[in-house]
Amino acid sequence: MDSITANECTIHFNDLCYEPLNKHIKESGFSKIFVLVDENTHQYCLPYFLEKLETNLVIEIIEIESGEINKTIDTCVGVWNTLSDLDADRKSLVINIGGGVITDLGGFVACTFKRGVSYINVPTTLLSMVDASVGGKTGVDLGHLKNQIGVISNPDLVLIDTKFLNTLPENQIRSGLAEMLKHGLIRDEAYWNKFKEVSKLTLDDLDVLIYESVLIKKNVVENDPFEDNLRKTLNFGHTLGHAIESYFLSNPNKTTLLHGEAIIIGMILACYISTELAGFPKQTTADIKSLFINYYGKVKINEDEHAAIIELLKYDKKNNHGNINFVLLESIGKPRIDCLVDNKIIVDAFHFYDN
Repeated sequence: MDSITANECTIHFNDLCYEPLNKHIKESGFSKIFVLVDENTHQYCLPYFLEKLETNLVIEIIEIESGEINKTIDTCVGVWNTLSDLDADRKSLVINIGGGVITDLGGFVACTFKRGVSYINVPTTLLSMVDASVGGKTGVDLGHLKNQIGVISNPDLVLIDTKFLNTLPENQIRSGLAEMLKHGLIRDEAYWNKFKEVSKLTLDDLDVLIYESVLIKKNVVENDPFEDNLRKTLNFGHTLGHAIESYFLSNPNKTTLLHGEAIIIGMILACYISTELAGFPKQTTADIKSLFINYYGKVKINEDEHAAIIELLKYDKKNNHGNINFVLLESIGKPRIDCLVDNKIIVDAFHFYDN
């Protein structure tokens, strides 16, 4: 597969990743390499990656704990201190090997340490390959509120090697597929139709679908790198999805949801609201709900939890002037941004999901 360039960042795929990586390291005059991993990617991904790396530079490994709960400023402080203790300078290179937590947090650490050092992302989950890999968004959560602190700054390179998918449990594959399903709904009906039998997709099928998903996101972020207009469409399902994810993350009586699991619920709710407010076909909403629940199952959200989830909407990053802005669909591939939604319709959407 040909490499893809998006906003001065080049994304390389599979066996074609490592020659440009080694060339970049050789030609860029880096002083040291710092590799950020979690305990899982340290064990399952790092040895394979280091075999591919050709350099005489000192390589330091920094490990953080996995999971969204650790995507915090406190974790950043720990990594910044470690970089400082290990004599990182402005010519250091940070390589982030992991899922979205690692690439988001590691990118933010790199962009802010000594006012910015170079970094490379090696996404190892399906979600990070099709989402965090493109667009230069970095950052961390503020308490249980998703991605409140961060900057937009592109890595030098992104390396997508789908061999890493073989290390993932099934629920992580499903989580990543949620973002790919979203790409189809907001941009391309033909791409969406390839997921009609999502449960039958194999890892071999995913190679081509990942490439197409990256192309879809690249075309969006190139046209709107700082989310002034078109890029907002990538938040379809995320307004309520992030609120649900945050609520489950902060509530000790709830089992924490993976990002994609929460976004699937958010997209079902957004499709219902789209039917009510944007003319999205009712039958299409029913079909989407059926497809998603058959594959992902249904998460129990009690009626007395609706208000608390809706309250979290005020922290959504798309909001402005006190308005909560939704992305809705007029049809598959035709989104509408900056839509205001009455709380009653949101509650009705929860009832639609529950029933």
